[in-house]
Amino acid sequence: MRGFILGVVITILMFVVGGYLFVHGGGVSMATAAPPLPLEKTVAKMALRASIGNAADLKDPLPFDDSSMLAGVNAYKQQHCSFCHGAPGQVRTAISKGMFPSPPQLFEKEDMVTDDPEGVTYWKLTHGIRLSGMPAFADALSDTQRWQVTMLVAHADKISPAVQAAFGQ
Repeated sequence: MRGFILGVVITILMFVVGGYLFVHGGGVSMATAAPPLPLEKTVAKMALRASIGNAADLKDPLPFDDSSMLAGVNAYKQQHCSFCHGAPGQVRTAISKGMFPSPPQLFEKEDMVTDDPEGVTYWKLTHGIRLSGMPAFADALSDTQRWQVTMLVAHADKISPAVQAAFGQ
């Protein structure tokens, strides 16, 4: 029995020392241009889902109308969301092209989050996403402004001409 326990302890120590040497030797690149590590996307998605918890149950308390959407455009532009996540008809910035993970272009069909529950988008906007470049806006935007931006990106496929025009100003 003692031999078994000693074997387990030695095995664990070998994994810890091996992991340390792997990281210390440059095995985990911090370069944004480096390919993701094996299982990196899986672990990140699992951790994000666990952090978000039941935020999907949150519902936007604001009325879905041009007034709320226009206020969302204003906050989206002022807080530089568009710098990373783009805006209708605008060219993607060099900064956003160089980020890892790549920030979704929220007004491009393939990256729209219109199928995400509003509460999830609101959670991400409020709390940010660690190690992704997505900052938390809880201290920068009021609760109402975060819901307005949430509404804007949640309905990016349904923006009116007036809201579309507001991006150009």
